[in-house]
Amino acid sequence: MPVEFLGIGGTNDGSETSTRTGASFDKDYTLRLARAHEEHGWDRVLFAYGSGSPDPAQAAAFVASRLDTLQILLAHRPNVSYPTFAAKTFATLDRISDGRLTVHFITGGTDHEQQREGDYLTKDERYSRTREYIGIVKKAWTSHEAFDHEGEHYRFADFVSDVFPVQQPRPNVSFGGSSPAAYRAGAAEADIFCLWGEPLADTAAQIESVRQHAKEAGRADVPRIQAAFRPILGATEELAWEKAHRIVDTIKSRTSGGTTPLTRRHSLTNPENTGSQRLLEIAARGERFDRALWTPTAAATGGAGNSNALVGTPETVAAALLDYYDLGVDIISARGYHSVDDAIDFGRYVIPIVREEVAKRDKAKAEKAVVEPRRESIAVDG
Repeated sequence: MPVEFLGIGGTNDGSETSTRTGASFDKDYTLRLARAHEEHGWDRVLFAYGSGSPDPAQAAAFVASRLDTLQILLAHRPNVSYPTFAAKTFATLDRISDGRLTVHFITGGTDHEQQREGDYLTKDERYSRTREYIGIVKKAWTSHEAFDHEGEHYRFADFVSDVFPVQQPRPNVSFGGSSPAAYRAGAAEADIFCLWGEPLADTAAQIESVRQHAKEAGRADVPRIQAAFRPILGATEELAWEKAHRIVDTIKSRTSGGTTPLTRRHSLTNPENTGSQRLLEIAARGERFDRALWTPTAAATGGAGNSNALVGTPETVAAALLDYYDLGVDIISARGYHSVDDAIDFGRYVIPIVREEVAKRDKAKAEKAVVEPRRESIAVDG
């Protein structure tokens, strides 16, 4: 299967290593960053969600109306709108983008962040709600007949939408998480299951968990797997590692040595969500894993989101990504610490290598699939 690349659709130039220089929603920067991805081989960009951040749906619509091919991954928290309303919003955005939308449902891993917008459910209750919510959205996207719903979290009667997605039968649904509750909900409902970058052995175990839960949910298929990394590139290995250490030193300086959080969304210590806990546990096990995975970037940010790095030359980072592809990861999420420049560099120097090698692997698999039946036929005939 061809590999896909997901970048970040940021609305300002701030990052873990630098404060933003303009407004939280800077239209010029938002478009410039998205265009850097479209012009350098990326497939789609993520518009993330935060309780105090610009509305990602409107930012995504702004970009989709100005670019021709870049696909959109829209993050959405079920607590912020009723599912029938959300289904119409998504369908409208799919129309604006001419069928370039995927929706990423966020259950929420931090009670305090959820409570900022009135969500006081427990974590397990949130996962139950998300699963019900996704099912309603899918039905609203595909049902041309009015329907009723009475579930644990939502109840309504006689709903039918008048706006449907361009994509048929519907846009894809993306989902992430690392807890058993996340595996159950996401494996049952998602087309794409998203993981943060971990060592190969840990990633393989997570993929197996997702597949097993999909089977237990009665699915005939399994979700595609996405994994997220922070690439740190250099012309030589030495330059890449020097850059990596500078980045971590800058992060530590901005957090006052690990005492001041970078954002209101994530604590530097004792994160509530399982994914961040896993990243910190891995960092405690060691700094370097496999070809190029480096954990101090995660440790310095408290395991905040996508924070494990891949460090090296473009060839080294590409080879590391191919190791994940061989495990079953066919969507690569990547973002640097200087979003525009790093998106351009990754697009120029890493994406072409990975695409070429994946094409070779897929060709070899196809040829093998043709040859093996012939051998079986010869053996039977003989």
